[in-house]
Amino acid sequence: MLNVVSIIIGLVALLFAIPAFLPVLALAYYLIIPLAIIGAVIGAASSSNAGRNLNLFVIVVGVLRLMLTGGFF
Repeated sequence: MLNVVSIIIGLVALLFAIPAFLPVLALAYYLIIPLAIIGAVIGAASSSNAGRNLNLFVIVVGVLRLMLTGGFF
């Protein structure tokens, strides 16, 4: 059950992360990354790894996006 919740949180974070690739919306990652961290923690508590891995992917993409643009663009 926790894995399903983690996957849902990861999908929501991923759906918000897709339009945040636009230069104007990059600051949204400051809200997306903590959401994905919550999903990764919930996924780590479950017996399966799918939800945790999805959230870790969103976190990595968000952090790389913020690092490449200096956190603003």
